[in-house]
Amino acid sequence: MIRHQRHPQQLREIRVTPGFSRYAEGSALVEWGFTKVLATVTIENKLPPHLRNGKPPLGWLTAEYSLLPRSTQERTQRERLYAGGRTQEIQRLIGRALRSVTDLSLFGGKTLTVDVDVLEADGGTRCAGIVAGYAALHHAANRLIVSGALSEWPLTHELAAVSVGVVGGTPLVDLEYAEDVRAEVDLNVVATADGQLIEVQGGGEERPISAELYVQLVASGLTAIKQILDTIRPRLG
Repeated sequence: MIRHQRHPQQLREIRVTPGFSRYAEGSALVEWGFTKVLATVTIENKLPPHLRNGKPPLGWLTAEYSLLPRSTQERTQRERLYAGGRTQEIQRLIGRALRSVTDLSLFGGKTLTVDVDVLEADGGTRCAGIVAGYAALHHAANRLIVSGALSEWPLTHELAAVSVGVVGGTPLVDLEYAEDVRAEVDLNVVATADGQLIEVQGGGEERPISAELYVQLVASGLTAIKQILDTIRPRLG
């Protein structure tokens, strides 16, 4: 399979709008090709039970992820009572990624909840969710610094994520839905701007893959992540 509209290593257009939500402590809308994701940050004076007796008190960050019903070609049923297995997997990935670049010691006794809502899905929603979550945290951090609520910058690294894979024998970066459903290999690479890996999720869909191909795909993901951050950095301020 060869793309007709973009090079195999070319990203879809990506735009970020910080401060999209009026009421949240931090927010950002990410438009990545036809995928659109809104992330909001809520900061509350409470902790989960396993952290309540910590000395000194630490902060915590958690993430929730949801597909809106018509974010997909056919209506997605709302998960009213419990998050399904795929949803739990994605929100745990987003939470781990965002915690890895947030100095939670600066949020003693507080919980940061990052809500990630997919408005429109065309592949790469978990990666777009991580980028939107990072942008929303950046927006929240800017506001906390300006207001004097924080005296130190709480984000330790720039963060992004991207999907990479093999479709029809061709290595691709930033898979859209039509490519994702046909992929022989599908990985999600989460990393910092300086190339430090946080997580690589996925693997061979149809057959084992060689170590050489795996390394090649991860390397292409790291290159793409630097490009993503170079693109969105001017908008984050």
